[in-house]
Amino acid sequence: MKDKLIMENVLLLLKGTCEVYVHGTQEASNQKVHDTLYNGLDETLKMQYEVYNKMVEHGWYQVQNIQNTEINKTLTQLQNKEA
Repeated sequence: MKDKLIMENVLLLLKGTCEVYVHGTQEASNQKVHDTLYNGLDETLKMQYEVYNKMVEHGWYQVQNIQNTEINKTLTQLQNKEA
């Protein structure tokens, strides 16, 4: 259980770091800063994906398949709200 908690915290930390890199990249004042932040984002996304896959492998991150009918139902609801 301790390993699961550690992995959950690492995943959350990586997700938060991605957010910082995204905003920094968008607001970069020059190409060098932009490229540096973009590369950091890319590396962090790779790490996040590796942690996610390890968690799935150990059964610590449950992935649920959603039926097409549920997707269509949600789309219809969203479309009706826009109308």
